[in-house]
Amino acid sequence: MTDMTDTTEATGRDAASRLARISLEKIIELQDPSGAYLASPTFSAYKGYAWFRDGAFTADAVSSAGEVASPNRFFDWCARAILDRAAHIEEIIAAAEAGRPLPDAEMLPARFRLDGSTGDDDWWDFQLDGYGTWLWAVVAHTERHGVDAARWGTAIDLTARYLLSSWQRPCFDWWEESTEQVHVSTLGCIAAGLGRVAESGALEVEVGSRARAATNEIRALITTSGLAEGGLAKWLGSSATDASLLALIAPLELIEATSAIGLSTIARVARDLSFEGGVHRYLLDSFYGGGQWPLLSCMLGLAYNAAGDRDSALAFLAWAVGTEGPSGSLPEQVPNHLLAPEVRDSWLEKWGPVANPLVWSHAMFLKLSIELGVFPLGSDA
Repeated sequence: MTDMTDTTEATGRDAASRLARISLEKIIELQDPSGAYLASPTFSAYKGYAWFRDGAFTADAVSSAGEVASPNRFFDWCARAILDRAAHIEEIIAAAEAGRPLPDAEMLPARFRLDGSTGDDDWWDFQLDGYGTWLWAVVAHTERHGVDAARWGTAIDLTARYLLSSWQRPCFDWWEESTEQVHVSTLGCIAAGLGRVAESGALEVEVGSRARAATNEIRALITTSGLAEGGLAKWLGSSATDASLLALIAPLELIEATSAIGLSTIARVARDLSFEGGVHRYLLDSFYGGGQWPLLSCMLGLAYNAAGDRDSALAFLAWAVGTEGPSGSLPEQVPNHLLAPEVRDSWLEKWGPVANPLVWSHAMFLKLSIELGVFPLGSDA
């Protein structure tokens, strides 16, 4: 007789594998001809735009699934966006080195139109994390599939020098908030990118040496001024936590999951931001009422899995399966457990329903499914 628990677990793995397959198909289907991974095809505030950060995590997931052409096209798009702004990037670097850094409004944008141009509508645009994540993702992809990084060499060099000139500056965080702070998740994305590209040999010797030094400096800063209760803090000097910090553990692997900092970070996020499998961004979140984000549940699952707790990781994957909508779509967030329910209607009136599908949600679901071995179907050891 088959054990009922085994049957339930097998059914759950089948459902996750099916949704991971749908996610991969949806990501590739929705990739723009330009190579950009659009954030969402329908959500009013995201439609027609792509981010380096979201796209880099998406490219990494698709690359991890064995795809080469799709990530290549995304990295081509990133490189074009950088090269189109080469002269301005040199101005930014020169101004910073002269001790006269340009104002935030003149820094590189966080999001781009699908053709690589900058949008003309108001946005919280000065964010540095995306430039670190694209460096990290492009190197991971080249090493995974033997692609020659020289294809993007000039853009990689420009991006690295841009980050070296500006990584210490306050900027908006992942959530386009708190521009006056230096955010630990942003620092971690920069360090992961600079460190990975420096070790890859894709940089000239002098730039590579500076990148390694900056990576070490950022690590030291995080571990001295970016901790609370032994785990990563939302920003330097803060006592709050933020689910974006999980990325530094997995998939970025800047912080060892089984280290004291890694374990404390996982425990703090689980304690403060997780409810019945769904994970909030941070405790004071009010965006669409402050719901739970499937992509963050998958990030917590990735962190648990990296720390050796596979059962917890599977539980978060299962919760994400439960947010599936029509045609296998995964939303940006769900309103099952709101932190600020009184403001949700005001967001609905402003921008309409939440993003659904959100391509980044599909990417993190795919990544966790791969790491757990439930995608492709039958690969679970």
